[in-house]
Amino acid sequence: MNNIFRSVKKTALVLALTLMGVSCSKLLDVKSTRLVADKDYWSSVQDARSALIGVYGLTRAALTDNAAFWMYGEFRQGDFVATSRADLKAIINNELNVSFPQLQSLKNWRRFYAAINAANLFIERSGDILKKDAYYTTANHQLDVAQARALRAFLYFYMVRIWGDVPLVVASYDGQFPAFPRTAQATVLDFAEKELVAAAKDLPFIYSGNDPQQTGSYFNEGYVFWKGTLFNKISAYAVLSHIAAWQQHYTDVMSYTQFIMDNYSQAAVTFTSITSELCASDSGFFARSGPSQILNFSFDYLSAEGITAGHLEEYTLAQPITSNLLPAMYVPRDSILRYFDQPNDERFSIDLKTGYPLTDYYFSNYSTNTPVFSKIKVIEDGKADKGVFRLYNGTMMFSRMEELALLRAEAAVATNNPAEAIQWLGTVMKSRGISNPVFNGKDLLDEVFKERRRELMGEGWRWYDQVRYARLRPGKSALAPLLQNGGIYWPLAEDVLNANHLLVQNPYWNK
Repeated sequence: MNNIFRSVKKTALVLALTLMGVSCSKLLDVKSTRLVADKDYWSSVQDARSALIGVYGLTRAALTDNAAFWMYGEFRQGDFVATSRADLKAIINNELNVSFPQLQSLKNWRRFYAAINAANLFIERSGDILKKDAYYTTANHQLDVAQARALRAFLYFYMVRIWGDVPLVVASYDGQFPAFPRTAQATVLDFAEKELVAAAKDLPFIYSGNDPQQTGSYFNEGYVFWKGTLFNKISAYAVLSHIAAWQQHYTDVMSYTQFIMDNYSQAAVTFTSITSELCASDSGFFARSGPSQILNFSFDYLSAEGITAGHLEEYTLAQPITSNLLPAMYVPRDSILRYFDQPNDERFSIDLKTGYPLTDYYFSNYSTNTPVFSKIKVIEDGKADKGVFRLYNGTMMFSRMEELALLRAEAAVATNNPAEAIQWLGTVMKSRGISNPVFNGKDLLDEVFKERRRELMGEGWRWYDQVRYARLRPGKSALAPLLQNGGIYWPLAEDVLNANHLLVQNPYWNK
């Protein structure tokens, strides 16, 4: 993936980074930064690559600004506790109306619409290159547009989970920008689903490999360069599966995940082991190394893409992994014991005789008051920290095969197919050392979500899992009141509301 996102800097100069939620006369207070005349752009295959990778880069930026991916999906009413920071405690406690700078930024959707606008612009203008550069073929253009459509659909799905109803904008704008009202989330998700289905037809399983839909090297780069980085058929169906699950269309979830289970090997994707892959500092969450990587936004150390802020590891790592004395966020010991209650669980299990961990791939310093969540610990080149911290390089991963297997188990329960649910739930649990899981007399859906809690901890799923569970079991979920009154969604930032008179605040946050 070397240098894949470096062209974002160039693209930021070329594309209008137009952002959403403002008045007709301006776009989130950001003017066009287009320094290259439009007539001079959209002329070459290099322009196509720069613009498309720019969409990927802006998507990654949207998700990592203030660690948004984890603040939205992992920390909000999740399993982690803040050691001291009041802003983190507010997110954990769902007190989202407080005026901390980090929360104000997280309430603003401008960065998502920057990526959407770049995708819209690519879809509209990349066809111009076909007339100007013979090296840019119709097949190449069709593939590139499919990726832009898939990214746009993914962004809209992500925004719906955060804010509910969001404006559906499918044209690019630069400078003057009309005010848009919110679009009903059902309409937005229907659009996203149709876009992904259409895009998936034009996406390969792998790039620069032996896939008949994408022959030869893609943009003159090999298979390893693109592995786990670009939207492919499997990643498109993974997002489709979650769009359907969010809407409780579980029959569709079964169909979409069936395609994945039948074809994932064609994308060189595998299920992962804990020891040698998922929890290794130079494998599972390490750029270009993990066999589990389906749709990822990575930070490649070899390409100088590491970050010092905006990543899970900034909040969760401390001694002995880094030199930090205490983590900003941690999972309390009693919670660890409650969640990881299965004997011989490789992720974490306790020796009942000694009280010490038998296996602890997810945690370090368990005996202290603030255990360190060390499941994800990719620092610099993936080797042990030499005492001087520099950069975090862990991949921001959206889904992997274990996650999809558990989503299929969830759908199987919802569609009254317990045998299938037990099959996939057992597959994941047995792969983690739990050799004889017992489900007799237990609520099978509860067992699925307990396993999701264990397996996916730290990967940005906890909040969304709680919402889906509340919809399926409202009488057993503490989130049921929030679900009924719209409190599951984030409030909108005041500067967004003030700049666009057609927008209204999520009613729950008006009080």
